[in-house]
Amino acid sequence: MTKLFLFIITISFFSFAFAQDKNQLQLGSDRLISEYQHLIKGKSIGLVTNHTGLLSNGKHIADVLNGIEGVKLVALFGPEHGVRGDAPAGEKITDSFDAQTGAHVYSLYGKYRKPTDEMLQGIDLLIYDIQDIGARFYTYISTLFYIVQTSAEKDIPLLVLDRPNPIDGISVDGPVRAEDQQSFVGIAPIPTMHGMTIGELAKLFAGEEYIGKGLKPNLTVIEMKNWKRDSYFDDYNLPWTPPSPNIPDLETAIVYPGICLIEGVNVSEGRGTYHPFLTIGAPYINSDELISKLNEYGHDGLKLEKIDFTPVSIEAMATSPKNKDEECYGIKLSVIDRKKFQRVEFGVKLVSALHQLYGTKLKFRDAGFDRLAGDKKIREMIMSDFSPEQIFEYWRNDLNKFLTIREKYLLY
Repeated sequence: MTKLFLFIITISFFSFAFAQDKNQLQLGSDRLISEYQHLIKGKSIGLVTNHTGLLSNGKHIADVLNGIEGVKLVALFGPEHGVRGDAPAGEKITDSFDAQTGAHVYSLYGKYRKPTDEMLQGIDLLIYDIQDIGARFYTYISTLFYIVQTSAEKDIPLLVLDRPNPIDGISVDGPVRAEDQQSFVGIAPIPTMHGMTIGELAKLFAGEEYIGKGLKPNLTVIEMKNWKRDSYFDDYNLPWTPPSPNIPDLETAIVYPGICLIEGVNVSEGRGTYHPFLTIGAPYINSDELISKLNEYGHDGLKLEKIDFTPVSIEAMATSPKNKDEECYGIKLSVIDRKKFQRVEFGVKLVSALHQLYGTKLKFRDAGFDRLAGDKKIREMIMSDFSPEQIFEYWRNDLNKFLTIREKYLLY
C-alpha cells in the first residue's frame, strides 16, 4: 500500500511539473531556438538587442545564436544604453566589437538611428529582441520602427522575437502623438500607453504604413506562448532585468508612463537617487501642500508620502541629474493597487498640481515637454488652468480611433 501511495505521489508530482512547464511563459526567443531554428540555419545575422535579450534560461540571445552551427552572427546593433545596457540615458555610444561573440557592434543611438548600407554588408537576416516597457517615449520601440523600415527598404527579412508588455497589454491611455511632434521619443502616432507587445507594434508600424507609404517589410513575428494580456511581468517566473539604468524594477516601469512628463519641467524626477520616477521634488516644493492638492484631484491605487532628497551623480544611472547636490522636497510614490492606478492621468494631475501651486516657479521645457506629451495642447491646457478631467476628455476621441486601429494587430 505504501509503495502504491508513493508511486501515485511520484506520478502526480511529475504530471504537475509537466503541466506547470506547459503553462510557463515561452518568449519568442525561446521558441526561435526550440521550434524555429530552420529560419536561421545558413543565415548571416544582424541582431538588434541589448542586455535584456535573455532567453528564459538566462542565456543571452547573441551567445546562443553564436553557438549554433550553420549560423553566422555578423553584427550586433545596440539601442539607447548600448548592447550591454550600461550607458546612461541620452549618452551617445560609439561602435566597437563584442567581447563575448567577437561580432561588430554598431550603435543605433549615436550618429545613426538606423543601420547604414555599410553596417548591413553581408547580412541576410535581421533579428530584433529587446524588452520594451510599454510607453510611447521609451526609445527601444523607435529603434524597432527604424529596423522594420530598414527591412522594407533593403529587402532584408526581419524576425521580431516577441516579449511581454510588462505593465499589461490592456491598459491604453494618453494623448495620441500629433503629427508635428514626431521625434525619437514619439516615432509613431500612438498614445502614451499603447498596450501592445513589440511584435504587435512591428506589425502596426508596417500595416499602417507608418514606416513609409508602400513599404512592405518581410516581417515574421515569433509569438510568445502562454502570455495573457491582463498580466504583469511578475506574473511569470522570469527575473526582472532593468531595461535601462533608471527603470530598476517593475514598480518604476508601472509609474513611468505618467511620471516621465516631469522630465519636461524643472522638477527632479528622481534621477540621481536609487528610486527614480518614484521620487519627485524640487527646492521650491512644499510636500504637504502638493500632497493635499493631489489628494483633491484623487489618485486611486497610489500612496503618497513626504520626502526630502538630494540628487547626486550615480555612475551608470545619472551623471548629471537635475538639481544635482541641491536639497529637494516632494513626494515618494508607492503603487498599492496597480489595476486601479491610472498612470498617465496621474502624470497630468501631478504637472497640473505643480502649475497650480508654483506657477511662477515651475518652468516648462516647452519643446521637450511637448515631445513627451505627444501634443503641445496638453501643456497649453495645463498652463491655461484647464482641469485634469478636461484634458483627459481632449484626447479621448483620438484614443478611441487608435483602439480601433490597434485591434487589427493584436496577436494574443
